[in-house]
Amino acid sequence: MDLFDYSEQKVSAPLAERMRARNLSEFIGQSHLIKENSLLNRAIKLDRLGSCIFWGPPGCGKTTLANVIANGTDGRFEKLNAVSCGVADVKRVIEEAKENAKLYGKKTYLLLDECHRFNKAQSDSLLPAVEKGDIIFIGSTTENPYVSMTPAIVSRCRVFELKRLTEKEIKGALIKAISDKERGLGNYDTEVSDDALNHIANMSAGDLRVAYNALELAVLTTPPDSSGKIVVTLSDAEESIQRKALSYDEDLYYDILSAFCKSLRGSDSDAALYYMQRLVQGGCDPLLIARRVIAHASEDVGMADPMAMVMATNALLAFEKTGLPEGLLPLSQAIIYVCEADKSNSVVLAMNAAKDDAVNRKDDFVPKHLRNAVYASKEDKAISKTYKYPHDYGGYVEQQYLPDGLVGRKYYVPSDNGYEKTVKEIRRRKGKK
Repeated sequence: MDLFDYSEQKVSAPLAERMRARNLSEFIGQSHLIKENSLLNRAIKLDRLGSCIFWGPPGCGKTTLANVIANGTDGRFEKLNAVSCGVADVKRVIEEAKENAKLYGKKTYLLLDECHRFNKAQSDSLLPAVEKGDIIFIGSTTENPYVSMTPAIVSRCRVFELKRLTEKEIKGALIKAISDKERGLGNYDTEVSDDALNHIANMSAGDLRVAYNALELAVLTTPPDSSGKIVVTLSDAEESIQRKALSYDEDLYYDILSAFCKSLRGSDSDAALYYMQRLVQGGCDPLLIARRVIAHASEDVGMADPMAMVMATNALLAFEKTGLPEGLLPLSQAIIYVCEADKSNSVVLAMNAAKDDAVNRKDDFVPKHLRNAVYASKEDKAISKTYKYPHDYGGYVEQQYLPDGLVGRKYYVPSDNGYEKTVKEIRRRKGKK
């Protein structure tokens, strides 16, 4: 059976697998990529897709999109997982691709799941085949490929970023699965309440696979009533996805979350602790709260007290390791620390100013004394020797680091709060302006 031939799938396959889109018209979400006449839409329909990388959160449709491509091409489709495959597997696929191209004129697509886990040796073994067109590489990753992957591979691929699915998109997919008699749950006499659907769509956090699995579990484990109908209620949905429904409506949820964030910024630990507990007791995932604490540790405390970031990240790690209820102790401790710490927004101001210049005033002419001397010309190698190694000068020496067009730009300006007073003094001693 072909890897992506869903017509022959066993009935026992999970609902998420059975409901995978077979073509673009069935595909859910990602309208920014697959809308009519978009680049990706045209490339798939005309079977002209080159090497690419699909990047996005879990359950957003990366592998499904690869399935759509496979169903629309007359070429061969191979699948590997970067976690379990090695250089020998890559070489085998490449040799078979060359043979099939020579004998049958068929191109070969290589779908590589978790492609960010590919090490340099594996990437190097794949690179020549991608360059020559012996294979068409399709990578799938939840990590930013520009950061996590070998630049040589990324530069030869077009990167498509997929977004987290909306609750509306997930709910629509669940409704379709309930009525689909061919691949879904349509052969069951099932009624799923609107509250149950909304809860599953909300708690799946944009992951359609999680939503499908929760729906299927709820339907298959709910006993039929006296008339033989399976009625899935909100409580059934809560059990199937292991999350309780929020005890407040959506508007109040966002109001409480906003109040929590502003209490962190406003140094009111009592209010922040109350709103944290209100969120948790109402059914909010504590990890969401922990992530907000981390963000505010940089945005509102920043360099005024660098320990705030350490406390916040360790609180998240501690919660992941211990869970409820013990995990709320380190989370509460981090909330108190962030609230009571000296405040400074210099980090976010510096980040935004640097981003603005990177986008609107970008200057890629890196000063020659800072460039990589390994591949430089003889002239540039000579210039690179003028680079001053700071540790030869006691840890700091003045020299140009910004490109010529940005010399004099200041992004980070320390405040007079907390540790930033010390930063100012260190800068003064160094003679930095």
